Amino acid sequence: MLALASAGYDVVVNYARNASAAKEVAERVEEVGRRAHLVRADIGQAADRQRLVEEAVDAFGRIDLLVNNAGVAPDVRADILDATEESFDRLVAINLKGPYFLTQLVARHMVEQVEAGTLSNPKIVIISSISAYAASVNRGDYCVTKAGLAMAAQLYATRLAPYGINVYEIRPGVIETDMTGAVREKYDDLIFNQGLTPIRRWGRPEDVGKAVVAVATDLLPFSTGQVIDVDGGFHLRTL
Repeated sequence: MLALASAGYDVVVNYARNASAAKEVAERVEEVGRRAHLVRADIGQAADRQRLVEEAVDAFGRIDLLVNNAGVAPDVRADILDATEESFDRLVAINLKGPYFLTQLVARHMVEQVEAGTLSNPKIVIISSISAYAASVNRGDYCVTKAGLAMAAQLYATRLAPYGINVYEIRPGVIETDMTGAVREKYDDLIFNQGLTPIRRWGRPEDVGKAVVAVATDLLPFSTGQVIDVDGGFHLRTL
């Protein structure tokens, strides 16, 4: 959000629970001279997705860029022989179904504006993960959702290409967030002692922000291609 604001974007800050953190982000966006609009929406719910898009359009008139970055990890990392359907259903709803149908809603809006001549060079970004192809048997549900996002990016890129709507998939590696806090000791060993990443540091949220800004501002202006190992483990694909 902050990286996009610094690049000149007004932003919709969507959140599920942490209102205080969302408000802080909005305030920091406004500090750099851009507008921020707060929305509380669970993208796993159809009505919330619809309201999110409607509020974005009401606030700013159009949507130039969609960044799908909502995602959750399993509450319990369970071997796939023991994992539950409840965990699978939760992750699919938030990590896969939500972004898939949110993208559908936004894409329809973008197509209408492109055809009307009121929008040019719109973009859609999907934040997936190296788990789209790297198997982790103690969180299979997470891996399946990220693999699904990878295909969703290809599908939407193919469908929207005639309208000049580029679709990007960004696959971060291990990022230092609340989601990875429970396994910090494990990844500290892998990163600092075993060389999991070439620059021997955790990936940071701002690294993802830099990747999003790179595609949003046409620093990577290709229509098809792949960039590997950007900032120590980022995989970015545009199709």
